[in-house]
Amino acid sequence: MTAELVRGQNHPLDRTRVEIRVTAGSPVMAGVALGDEQGRLAGAEAVAHPGAPRRTGIEVPRQAAAEHRIAVDLDALPAAVHRVSVLLALTGGTGLTTFGPAAAPAVTVTGLDGTALARYTVTGLGAESAVVAVELYRRQGGWKVRAVGQGYAGGLTAMLGDQGLPQAAELAAEIEEAVGRGQARAVPAPDPVAVSRSERPGAGPAAAARPSSAHPPASDGPAASGTRPGTGPGTEPENVPGTAPGAGAQAGAGTPGSAAPAPVGGARVDYRHPKRRSTPAPAGPAPAAPAPAATPAPAAPASPVAGDAAGWSMEERLYNQVWGMFEDLARSVAAYRSASGFAESRLEQELDQALSDPRNRHGTAADEARAAARDKHAALVTQARAALDRDLAQLAAESAVVEPALPPAFARWDHPVWQGHHAPSTRPMALRLGDLHLPEVLDLRIPMLVRLPLERGLWVDSGPESYAAGSGPDPGRDIPRRELGSALTDGPPDEADLRRLAMETAVAIAARLLAIHPAGDFSVQVIDPGGTAAPALAPLVESGVLPAAPVPGVQGVTAVLEALTRRVDLVQMAVRHRAADSLPPDLDPADQLLIVHDFPHGFDDRALTRLRYLADEGPAVGVHLMLVADRAQARDHGPVLDPLWRSLLRITPVPDAHLADPWVGHAWTYEPALAPKGSQVVRQVLSRVAAARRPS
Repeated sequence: MTAELVRGQNHPLDRTRVEIRVTAGSPVMAGVALGDEQGRLAGAEAVAHPGAPRRTGIEVPRQAAAEHRIAVDLDALPAAVHRVSVLLALTGGTGLTTFGPAAAPAVTVTGLDGTALARYTVTGLGAESAVVAVELYRRQGGWKVRAVGQGYAGGLTAMLGDQGLPQAAELAAEIEEAVGRGQARAVPAPDPVAVSRSERPGAGPAAAARPSSAHPPASDGPAASGTRPGTGPGTEPENVPGTAPGAGAQAGAGTPGSAAPAPVGGARVDYRHPKRRSTPAPAGPAPAAPAPAATPAPAAPASPVAGDAAGWSMEERLYNQVWGMFEDLARSVAAYRSASGFAESRLEQELDQALSDPRNRHGTAADEARAAARDKHAALVTQARAALDRDLAQLAAESAVVEPALPPAFARWDHPVWQGHHAPSTRPMALRLGDLHLPEVLDLRIPMLVRLPLERGLWVDSGPESYAAGSGPDPGRDIPRRELGSALTDGPPDEADLRRLAMETAVAIAARLLAIHPAGDFSVQVIDPGGTAAPALAPLVESGVLPAAPVPGVQGVTAVLEALTRRVDLVQMAVRHRAADSLPPDLDPADQLLIVHDFPHGFDDRALTRLRYLADEGPAVGVHLMLVADRAQARDHGPVLDPLWRSLLRITPVPDAHLADPWVGHAWTYEPALAPKGSQVVRQVLSRVAAARRPS
């Protein structure tokens, strides 16, 4: 059964040698791009196109045509190739400049026996002149096909440039030139000419001196796309009624004493001796038709394995695998939403059509039309949900084996890895800030991993207004109210609970950063002008990781900001002049995390300027910022702080749908990574961090 894909949907492939068939409403150029895990191209040699039709494991047609066949051997591809993208483009001389006026191109992935595995019709194209139709990509030791449908109004240059090719314009010009050469080599079909009965093939002696129409002159160009050599039209001789195959071309050749007519117009030459009689060989039995090849049964999905992704270390492989799960879930849900939306629009159209005539709005015919439209809608939604459930089952199985294998930097606080945790010897590559999920599947959480060192500061939003505005009904999303609960509260939190949870979230992130860095490589400083964060800071202070409680008031704000600003200035000068040995001995070389509680309370204009300076310049020299603030309290400062808010990554102390993925832009619900209620794991981990810092 052929899988009919919609944009964003994927389908597993049960074989590695496939053929990609392209049909379009006008001649198009077909090519293939071989990309890495992120889809980036290593260079022009990673693109198979009419000017260079053969790459390892890939062969594409040599000219533009309305039909193409692309041969793909996935096992033969280099190990660095993770994505095989099928590119279609309208080039000069193909008749059209955009895909809009033509019929939508369709791409079908088939087996070598012609069995269709998946099909995608690229709809919705308008001003685009190039499109990435589908891509084949590695997943858990196997391959999948994904419907992409990404169009580019800028043509080949824009499409190749978007895939990270620096010389995109040069390669696009080379492809245009190759397509032009292919069109120049193509032999146009002759105009039809009326002939008399005596001039028709096989009707008289003149037939021996004329080339048979079944053997046209061969051109110096390639075979037309979509027909392989020896199998297309015009490769088998026609049988003229009443004659044997080829009898017209050999008339008079077997008569003794008769001279063979001179070949005219490229007719076949008879090399037999003119006076030697030839006895036709007796016709043997017709060869038996080959037995049809047995269609292999679809292979079962491979069992998920932790670390089944590219990377130099297990940590990097797990990081890439988690991001792969993130992308798969985003695209699977996008396909489901697209299919559901299509079903809804089709239902409305069919109901409108059935009820457009007032005479048919009542009665049995109207009821049957409504029932048929609703049945089609239910069938489409059921089919889309089945495809989504299939993908979710695979992702859930993968999550079940990946989550227990995660290192401390990626693991939840209830993971057993924390029970025997010790200070690592190397810095981590990423940090788990929390979990992400979508309303279609609430029980499948994707770890939210961000690379280290942090390139952006963090903002833990403690304001109640944003949650009140964001928790209302959204016509495009169905998020239950129970998502707004927290692991530490029994119901929706009030303003005081939000402030407490916001500071606990900041402390949990700080504790994780301290635990996953080598001893002495990371430090935490806190600004708390009002002195109200003492309960949340207790684990840091009691363990000794934070030497003392922060000094309240303006003095505490000024002292911390001056020290960190001085550190940023000195390190910048040392890096700029390559004089790291000249740093003062009292300068702490460890990376610094500054937690600012209840911002902007206690900040004057000078302090605000220093804080913005740290947010902009600090990450490059190891000074990172985390604000715990309610933006509504900073309204008195006007737009001065807008650049600061935009530079920070907003996270929330309670689940909230405000983050978007980079592929399809879903609104993902973020849930902070907090320790289970009543757990002492954070205090235990901080105690081990403090013990590792003490000189032995």
